[in-house]
Amino acid sequence: MSGAERDGEPDWLVWGREIQAIAQTGLTFTRDPYDRERYEMLRALAARMMAAHTATPARRIEALFVGQDGYATPKIDVRAAVFDSDGRLLMVRETLDGGRWTLPGGWADVNMTPADSAVKEVREESGYIATVRKLAALWDRTRQGHPATVFSCAKLFYLCDLAGGAPATSLETSGIGWFGADEIPDDLSLGRVLPDQIRRMFEHHRTPTLPTDFE
Repeated sequence: MSGAERDGEPDWLVWGREIQAIAQTGLTFTRDPYDRERYEMLRALAARMMAAHTATPARRIEALFVGQDGYATPKIDVRAAVFDSDGRLLMVRETLDGGRWTLPGGWADVNMTPADSAVKEVREESGYIATVRKLAALWDRTRQGHPATVFSCAKLFYLCDLAGGAPATSLETSGIGWFGADEIPDDLSLGRVLPDQIRRMFEHHRTPTLPTDFE
């Protein structure tokens, strides 16, 4: 069984992602015009590979790749598991995913620590103020079983405490709710959070001395 099969992703996606990363990093450091042309060809090849297995045109995928520069590294997604004094977990409805439920979060921002980004996402998406207690988990997105995506991604989950604020939706969220461990909604935004991840956050909340999970 291949590594891609073990991770739940098809080989073509893993290979295409790796080719794109090689091309991006090569274009960043090469000074040879002929090498630059070869790396651009590799980037186009990666786009064609992905387009052949999806409904997205190759030119659109390549345009996405062109927007990436610098050494190719995983993107950083932050999620905040905010608990109130009753042990309930804060969740928001994600507008871009049909109002499905998720933990507040998003891409980490530049000039901010990942923890600060998580706190900011809580405030912007829910109206609440949170304080970070600890980094509960650092998971590779692919190994967690999320739906496949173009880019590699590391997901950071922070265990947080409620510190104030009031419920308020945003352009990104259409609803806010607090849930006990046995009340988690079925309609989760699976590209952002999985049931097992939420269950693990409750375990971290109940046992604060648990070490950080990583994979």
